[in-house]
Amino acid sequence: MATARRPDPFVDHLLELMGPLAARIGPITARRMFGGHGLYYDGLMFALVSDGRCWLKTDEQTRARFAAEGGEPFRYSSRGREVTMRHYLSLPAVCLESAEEMTTWARWSVEATLRLANQVG
Repeated sequence: MATARRPDPFVDHLLELMGPLAARIGPITARRMFGGHGLYYDGLMFALVSDGRCWLKTDEQTRARFAAEGGEPFRYSSRGREVTMRHYLSLPAVCLESAEEMTTWARWSVEATLRLANQVG
């Protein structure tokens, strides 16, 4: 018999903080992936969650905002080497305490994700 996976309280907290944004744009969902979670809007992943941290997707228009707040790229090890995903920068700490701040930063990330998904090339 399969055991149900226990919910991740940190992911639940993030989704709760993103509630006001979801109320305006539509559902934001979480899916398990590679030991962490991806957060999705309209089938597109705009955030990574791993080990109690969150990284939001950025693009050329938003990367400087994240970097100015100390955003660090998502890194992981694969086959003995470090891989850096430069499009995903860490969430500013203030977002974990304020739905208003989270709404702003998550909206920027969703917009960046949509722009990147619509690039021709």
